[in-house]
Amino acid sequence: MNLRYKLFTAFLGLIIIPLFILGMIMFFVTYNSIEKKYSQQSEYSLKAISYSISNVFKDMDNVTDNGIATSVFHMALSADDPSKQDLTDAEQLSLNASQRNFRSLLYNHPSISYAFLYNFNGKGSSEIVSVFNKENFRTLPYDKFKGSDLYQEVMKLNGVPKWLAPHEYPELTGTEAVFTQIRLIKELSFFQNIGILVVQIKNWEFESIFRNLKIGDSNQKVSFMLVNDDGMILLDPDRKLDGQDFRDFTTKDITFKPGFQSYRTQFDGEKSILSVYHLKEYPWSLVSVTSWGSLSHEVTVFARWFVVVMFLCLLGAVIFNLFFMNRITGGIAVIVRFMRRVEDGDLTTRVEEKGSDEMTLLARGFNDLMDKINSLFNRVHEEQRRKNQAEMRVLQAQIKPHFLFNTLESINVLAVQNEGRKVSEMVYRLASILRISIQDRDEITLEEEVKHLRNYLDIQKFRFEDLFDYELEVPEELLGCGILKLTLQPLVENSIQHGFEGISYKGLVSVKVWEDRGNLILRIQDNGIGMTPSQLSMFQYMVNDPAEQKPEGKPEHGIHLERRGLGVRSVADRIRIEYGGRYGIFICASPGEGTIIQCVIPKYGQGEDHYAKSIIG
Repeated sequence: MNLRYKLFTAFLGLIIIPLFILGMIMFFVTYNSIEKKYSQQSEYSLKAISYSISNVFKDMDNVTDNGIATSVFHMALSADDPSKQDLTDAEQLSLNASQRNFRSLLYNHPSISYAFLYNFNGKGSSEIVSVFNKENFRTLPYDKFKGSDLYQEVMKLNGVPKWLAPHEYPELTGTEAVFTQIRLIKELSFFQNIGILVVQIKNWEFESIFRNLKIGDSNQKVSFMLVNDDGMILLDPDRKLDGQDFRDFTTKDITFKPGFQSYRTQFDGEKSILSVYHLKEYPWSLVSVTSWGSLSHEVTVFARWFVVVMFLCLLGAVIFNLFFMNRITGGIAVIVRFMRRVEDGDLTTRVEEKGSDEMTLLARGFNDLMDKINSLFNRVHEEQRRKNQAEMRVLQAQIKPHFLFNTLESINVLAVQNEGRKVSEMVYRLASILRISIQDRDEITLEEEVKHLRNYLDIQKFRFEDLFDYELEVPEELLGCGILKLTLQPLVENSIQHGFEGISYKGLVSVKVWEDRGNLILRIQDNGIGMTPSQLSMFQYMVNDPAEQKPEGKPEHGIHLERRGLGVRSVADRIRIEYGGRYGIFICASPGEGTIIQCVIPKYGQGEDHYAKSIIG
């Protein structure tokens, strides 16, 4: 993964994704917190509504208790003509004081809308005593009422008020959304049952309680209703669900039990919070239904804004990655490409400097570093050239005394033998050899090197006339190629000095030169005694002299270890220094089978620059 994607991934993984996760956690925590806090608020509100409703009931209980205590209902039931006790008749102005008090108590009460009495005495054949008439409503006959379960329940209560909610007993209370109180009336002197009072109170007070009490924000969609334990909706201030089954509107199986309950569920096809509080003294429950959409509106708006902000952040990250990160990573990629070119050996490469930011400073630093590297490389190059030249002079100095020592030794032998002509010839050829050797040139043509070798071989032939013969096979088109001087002669000298030592047959030295894939191949082959593997190991490049590597055990008979291979190793080291590790000499030998020395050097004309090849190699 490149730097651009790493930075973009890091931006997503360390900023965008943690913010998104944090936002989601906050959203769900807030979501659940809203439900919990609203449930608490709705509990307090429903308790307050319950308290207000109970106060209305208790107030009416006090009114009817007062009427019983003052015998107002007793007097109405025991009158000579109970049917004439309707206090709504405007003509009844000549009532006695008790009747006026009764009228004042009931007729002027703001909550009472309708009232009548069931008369147990039956005076004047009147079983129902009307206190307040109600238009378009016929009172349930006493005989039917007496046969109902409600009558038995009222009788068991023995004077304790029984409250009926709307739609619970429409035959007795009618279809209006009003509450009805039913209680047994006793004669206080003998505690005799004399009748049943039925009082209906107006619903505007209940509607005022429901409408004036809101939970939380006024913008929330909240509705209240009263439900009995069987699930029937008794009172809906909006008049939409009166008389219907509450369970038909929700998928939640709700049991109306004592205490407070709160659920988040579907109600009438809309996600809502249902809060249920059971009234303590009545078989009813107050229910508040709050739309979850209106309740969580602010959280939803926050979530939408959060998504928008996250999208903008992500878009900003993408734009930043496309424009700014491309500038950074692209600049780094360019510098990396130039560094790879440097690894491939191109030290002249330079990065374009543009702009004024840190990438420009990095490019400038890269260019300055390459300038310093080139400067150091040139200095090392020059120092290496001087070092190689010094090593070449040292190696040549090692060869020259060695060759002169052998040649002069041969001339000395001829002089002792009084071979004047041969001495003269050898001196002439030695002069030719020295003329080439002492020249202040490290490089000569192959033609000069072959001439130098021929003079050397002729000298050796004068000394060892019957020891060996030689063959030279050099194509004329290669005579103009450049070569380090004293390359062939030390190799041939090694074959003569060590290859033909102690042989009983005539030796042969063959020198061949040819071109192969842009290189010059120089092969020196003899039919001498060859070499053992231990002897071959002494011809490693640039190792210490054999005198410094004393072998264990006794030295080999007839071999001078201090001088064996000195010329061969010197040639090999000179070639490696001048042309590089790709070039050198290769020796193949076996005891009794002779030796082959093959030298590989680059083909080039005299004076051509080949020094860089040795540095690269």
